[in-house]
Amino acid sequence: MSEPNPCLDCGICCTHFRISFYWAEADDAEGGFVPAGMTEKLNHHMRCMKGSNDVPRRCAALAGTPGSAVLCTIYEHRPTPCREFPVYFEDGSPNPKCDELRATIGLGPLRPLFPLPEAA
Repeated sequence: MSEPNPCLDCGICCTHFRISFYWAEADDAEGGFVPAGMTEKLNHHMRCMKGSNDVPRRCAALAGTPGSAVLCTIYEHRPTPCREFPVYFEDGSPNPKCDELRATIGLGPLRPLFPLPEAA
């Protein structure tokens, strides 16, 4: 990645959302990859990351201080919702939800990854 990862100084999404996913993503199921010990059962088909089901929320895999320096301790084994939440969209524009959440902890909005086209 040529640009610094804005998630490493934010992490607010890990304290805002319930991170729920299909139960078989946990590593106690064949082919699963999310550490089962860091999850809790929601229902017969779903689990969530520990710490993300209660308010105040904080995913059990989040290390560090949101808004300062954070990291996901299971990044390579994170569940699908974490993998699919876009910080940037395909066109390089920032996700407005990220900017909204970042503002709640005093971080500025993200800049687009690519220069915007000049207005005609």
